[in-house]
Amino acid sequence: MSIRQYRPRNNRRRGISANQSMGLILLFAIAIGLQISYPLISGTALRYITIFTVISGALLMLAHSLISYGFRYFATFACVTFIFALLIEILGSKTGWPFGTYAYDDSLGFKIAGVPVIVPFAWIMMAHPVLIAARKTIPSWAFLYGGAGLMVWDLFLDPQMVAAGRWSWDVVGPHVPFQPEIPLSNTAGWLFAGMGLMALLNLILPKERRKSGINSTVPDLFLAWTLFSGVIGNLFFFDRAGVALIGGIAFVIWAAPYLFVISFGKPDLLK
Repeated sequence: MSIRQYRPRNNRRRGISANQSMGLILLFAIAIGLQISYPLISGTALRYITIFTVISGALLMLAHSLISYGFRYFATFACVTFIFALLIEILGSKTGWPFGTYAYDDSLGFKIAGVPVIVPFAWIMMAHPVLIAARKTIPSWAFLYGGAGLMVWDLFLDPQMVAAGRWSWDVVGPHVPFQPEIPLSNTAGWLFAGMGLMALLNLILPKERRKSGINSTVPDLFLAWTLFSGVIGNLFFFDRAGVALIGGIAFVIWAAPYLFVISFGKPDLLK
């Protein structure tokens, strides 16, 4: 009989270290700084700022997913979201379903089947914080809450990108309120596609089982910034008060349950 010394395995996911936190903060500052610069420049520089803004936001969320949830979560999330987004965008741009008839401009760079490669990274940028919010708020209906989150984000995104000439729509039928250049079918399409992506990610990604949960400060701040910048940008820089109104109201309504949960805990009816 032998007695072996027991050495428990290190818990690599115990928490985010100080150095990792500083790295996330730096990436966050870069992403926000690029967004702040967006309404202050024009021309060719604006094209590059648009691309780098998406890349920095996606890198921020990928870094958070890796540090907080581990490599399996990170790799699965990145691959599934990129492929899903690329396929649904190819389908949408080729057939008009589910978003409506639209086409991308060449200014967004290299394309695959007519879809700029940068576009799926925009999905990655927002899908991570929205999925965290959905899983925390209504786990059983994460696909619906998460899909709605992607939909309300697009109320800010589309008018800004259309105004900059990054893509254009063939508007047939009703349009989004205060956005005559964007069909209402796009909003419905984002809800549908968002629900599909959220359902898939919620099904295949590991669930968080620690009582204390993951530190989601960076993704939460990114969501808050998305609301703030969408409202302020449209009010004071893009001269589109209607977009600020509709997008702001929709985003606040969507975010309110999540804000309640992280502030006061989850009510029994949401568990």
